[in-house]
Amino acid sequence: MTTYIPQLTLPEAIFNSMPASVLLPIALGTAVGYATRPKDSDTPRQYMSLKQPPLRPPPWVFGPVWTTLYGMMGYAAYRAVHFGTSPLNSTSTIAAARHGATLYTIQLGLNLAWMPLFFGLGRPILATANILSLLGVNGYLAYLWGNYVDETSGWLLTPYLAWLSFATYLTIGVGHLNGWDLTNIAAFKGDKKDSSKN
Repeated sequence: MTTYIPQLTLPEAIFNSMPASVLLPIALGTAVGYATRPKDSDTPRQYMSLKQPPLRPPPWVFGPVWTTLYGMMGYAAYRAVHFGTSPLNSTSTIAAARHGATLYTIQLGLNLAWMPLFFGLGRPILATANILSLLGVNGYLAYLWGNYVDETSGWLLTPYLAWLSFATYLTIGVGHLNGWDLTNIAAFKGDKKDSSKN
C-alpha cells in the first residue's frame, strides 16, 4: 500500500467540499488547456495536422469528455476521502482513504502535465511515459478506493480508466506514426521560421 504524504496531497478541506472537489479538476484542466493552446492557431487544427491512428475521435469530443471525467473523478475523490476519513470508520479504511488522497493528487498532477508535454513541448515519448504512469496510478487508485473505502468511488473512476486507456492508444499511435517527433507542431505556435533557410 502507498503512504499518505500530506505535502503531496491536496488540503483536506477540498476533499470535504463536494463543489470544490468537483470543480477543482475541471478548473485546472480548463486552465491548462487554454494555457497550452497555440497562440496563432487552435489545438484542433494542430491535432489534425498530425498523422492519426485509426479510431481517432474528432477534436470537439475531447472538451466535453474531459470535463465530464474531471467532474466524476472529483466526485469520486470527495466520496472516498470525505466519507472514508469519518471517525466512525476503521483505522484501515481511514488510512486507505488518506493513501488514496495522496495518489489522487499525484494523478491529477500527472494528468495536467500531459497536454503541455504533448502539445506544448512536442514530446510524445515523455507524454507516453506520463500517460502510462497516469494509467497505472489510477488503476491502483480505483482498486484501493473501490475495495477498501467506497465501492462507488472505485466505479466512478472506471470511465476515466477506460478513457485513459484510449488516450494512451492515441498518444502512442500519434507518436509512432509521426516518428516520435512532433517538432512540426512549432509551426502552429507562432514559430514561423522559414525551414528553407536552415
